[in-house]
Amino acid sequence: MQAKRPAPLLFTPLTLRALTVKNRVVISPMCQHAADADGSANDWHLVHLGKFALGGAGLIFTEGIAVSPHGRIGLRDLGLWSDAHVAPLRRVVEFVHGQGAAIGAQLAHAGRKAGSHALWDGGAAFTAAELAAAGMRRLGPSSIAAGPEWTVPETLDASGIIAIVESFVAAARRADAAGFDAVELHFGHGYLVPSFLSPLSNHREDGYGCDRMLLAREIAAAVRAVWPKERPLFVRISAVDGAADSWGLDDSVVLARDLARIGVDVIDVSSGGLSEETRRIAIPRGLGFQLDYAATIRREAGVTVQAVGMIVDGPQAEAALRDGAADLIAVGREALRDPYWAHHAAEQLGGRPAYETWPVRHGAWLLKREEHMGDILRARRAYLHEEAEHGRDD
Repeated sequence: MQAKRPAPLLFTPLTLRALTVKNRVVISPMCQHAADADGSANDWHLVHLGKFALGGAGLIFTEGIAVSPHGRIGLRDLGLWSDAHVAPLRRVVEFVHGQGAAIGAQLAHAGRKAGSHALWDGGAAFTAAELAAAGMRRLGPSSIAAGPEWTVPETLDASGIIAIVESFVAAARRADAAGFDAVELHFGHGYLVPSFLSPLSNHREDGYGCDRMLLAREIAAAVRAVWPKERPLFVRISAVDGAADSWGLDDSVVLARDLARIGVDVIDVSSGGLSEETRRIAIPRGLGFQLDYAATIRREAGVTVQAVGMIVDGPQAEAALRDGAADLIAVGREALRDPYWAHHAAEQLGGRPAYETWPVRHGAWLLKREEHMGDILRARRAYLHEEAEHGRDD
């Protein structure tokens, strides 16, 4: 008798405080630069995020939502600096909930990397004139630019830092009002908080320079205090920030421990972005290139970890979970390519289409076709696979 295949960990529920996500598939935050001029969500976000709920993901994160008009990466970023932003986001949340998925809001402040063009418009940093025309300011721990294309940021004083912390708190309260199941604080990719973490960008002589992790802890503690205790708090970090003699993996382990003591539930492990535009990250990339970082932080800090970065299929994601590299698997660009990534991963791991788990308005029709024409479809897929392999051999 053939041994029964163990249930995939990828499709095992995970409970974080009072939230149980139905599987370990998470949709990673992805900048869309599609908000209305005032930072409000619109139909693009309803469809963009909603399709991942139809696609079977357990937890879906928004793009980075700016906590301040000056914290935007680009002019068309989502915002939560105003009560007017709540209702449009609640519309998205309610649709996602209606499909049986959970949804989180990533809260962000771009800091000294505020103001840049979208990737499809060249991705360049705003010039000083463009920044002024947009009414935006770049803010940082010290007067050190993010790179040769970036203007020098204004150095935050004590009152400015207090205002930053308060803006995260206010945004978290609005995320609660919109009905989000989780909040993620974006402490990676060279934006405001990681610019405080690095000795290359933080030359302060006050408490925020002597203890470069202080701002990260203050924001996390302040948000945890107002975010409902039954809902999880995530933090995204750059495990290494991509610059020599800067923030490294050992530092991330220490920060992860501190954040866990504050009440952060999940560390979302990314990398890079400190000193150049994100499109120029110098960290070598390959399949699962950040999994070792996630595994180290999970093991040495004893925290729940979300892994992200070139995780492209179900077997790879399942192996990462079984190897102990992570507890959750975040998928970004691969989900843009295939919004039904989670359903297809289940098929890859289970050996057959699991149409019963698809949205009923899709799955019922697909299942009926499978029952009557499954052999024909499988033969066609096998033929196409063989042709593709033959083409590669040629």
